[in-house]
Amino acid sequence: MLTNQYALNRIKEAFGDHITDASESYEMLTVSVNKDSYFDLIKFLKEDAELNCMFLTDLTGIHDPNRVNEELGVIVHLHNLTANFRIRVKTFASAEHHSIKSLTSLFKGANWMERETFDFFGIHFSGHPNMKRILNVDDMDYHPLLKQYPMEDQTREDKNNKYFGR
Repeated sequence: MLTNQYALNRIKEAFGDHITDASESYEMLTVSVNKDSYFDLIKFLKEDAELNCMFLTDLTGIHDPNRVNEELGVIVHLHNLTANFRIRVKTFASAEHHSIKSLTSLFKGANWMERETFDFFGIHFSGHPNMKRILNVDDMDYHPLLKQYPMEDQTREDKNNKYFGR
């Protein structure tokens, strides 16, 4: 049986210092890796005979302005269908240098997931065959899920504090 500890040991043997964090949440192993080793780790997880994470379940982005020089992140969920083993891989990049290697050469399904992540977070995937907006209009000059705006619409009168007793 493939366990989180066994998988983590295999990953640490292969990538050592490139792993920046590892944890377990709700019985799912989460491994953070520097962005230069991100593609190689995903390839290792897919091609290793024992780990065999051949199914890309999800790929998305996050924006955490509080992480200095690591504001933008990519989170990938992989699944070994035969062993029913799941793993989450995270990598982070600075807002200035937010290009991360595309997974489209490993997983065809990464194509649209990476385009959606680019569209909403502005994370560029180098080597992607068609890196352009997918859900928002082409002439949009910002990425809507970046936390660069006030949380509430300042022009709405129904959001005035006087209506809420403040």
